[in-house]
Amino acid sequence: MYRANSIYSSLTLKDKISNFDYILLLSILLLGVISIFTQYSSSGGVFDYHSKSHAIRFILFFFLFLTISLISINFWFSTSFLIYFFFLLLLLGVEYFGITSSGSRRWINIYIFNLQPSELMKIGVILFLAKYYHRISSENVNKVLYLLYPIIALTIPFILVLTQPDLGTSLLILSSGIIIIWLAGIKSKFFIYISFLLIAAAPVVISFLKPYQKARILTFLNPDRDPLGAGYQIIQSKIAVGSGGLFGKGFLNGSQSYLDFLPEKHTDFIFTLFSEEFGFVGSILILFLYFIITYRIIKIGEQTRSVFGKLFCFGFATAFFIYVAVNMSMVLGLLPIVGAPLPILSYGGSSMLAIMFGLGVVMSCRIFKDSVVT
Repeated sequence: MYRANSIYSSLTLKDKISNFDYILLLSILLLGVISIFTQYSSSGGVFDYHSKSHAIRFILFFFLFLTISLISINFWFSTSFLIYFFFLLLLLGVEYFGITSSGSRRWINIYIFNLQPSELMKIGVILFLAKYYHRISSENVNKVLYLLYPIIALTIPFILVLTQPDLGTSLLILSSGIIIIWLAGIKSKFFIYISFLLIAAAPVVISFLKPYQKARILTFLNPDRDPLGAGYQIIQSKIAVGSGGLFGKGFLNGSQSYLDFLPEKHTDFIFTLFSEEFGFVGSILILFLYFIITYRIIKIGEQTRSVFGKLFCFGFATAFFIYVAVNMSMVLGLLPIVGAPLPILSYGGSSMLAIMFGLGVVMSCRIFKDSVVT
């Protein structure tokens, strides 16, 4: 039950600061600094609107991350359902008050920036399911009745995001939820049944895809079918990554990105720009940072005492890994283009807000690792 003082803790500020995972903290900070310089490069070596706003957002959201970290994990446990339903209301608000851009209605204008609630829902479903399974005994986990609420909690946002339309984000939300359900101890037979249902439903889903979504799938299978149209971006992306070589062309010297051969280089294709300028060695550095962040989140999950904390950390670590893997696979032509930003590095306020919020809850699990969550 939520208590009015659950936001506070017997830990002093000195205790909280000493309990920080400083490896995770420094990795996030280093990745953020790299992202600021990379956005600066994507703007042609000037601080324009995109690079300035990205730098400001990272600084603000980093302090938000620190603030969330210092709040007791009991508070986040107590408010998990409320946070989920608040994000769900924002998703519903998109249907009525959303901003339409490029044929999709995904954003709500909150004056500071255009908020994309579907990004927040990636964290919302992890919070909801982590709290739900915290309260469910291991004997009841595999009972069909107790699967009803998780299925509903996943299906509603999945459908809302899918109809925006945003197939990529809807699938990422679905995968985030399935991860938690699996970690909670659901038997493999349920996933086998779900797999058969998804395969059977595939023709129906494909029939509802927009023309541009079908074109992306066809382009993934054969980029050369339309090299100056649908296949242009992925072809240029692979050329840019390959031209970086071992050590890259140097900061601000990427020809593919600097001469505007590569569209949307500051958003989902930011890794392409970085790879061209810093080559294979630089790319390995970025991968190493993402590995360290993922690894530290898993370690925190092992250290925390509560089932809620463990499920959230393990679920968020897996989801974080999927976000990175999907983005990098996409820009290398290993997956269709689905509109999946690279955590922290890509331009986008909503994505960064969601990731820093999730990391803040993870750090709260670390600081209050010995707390009894009730």
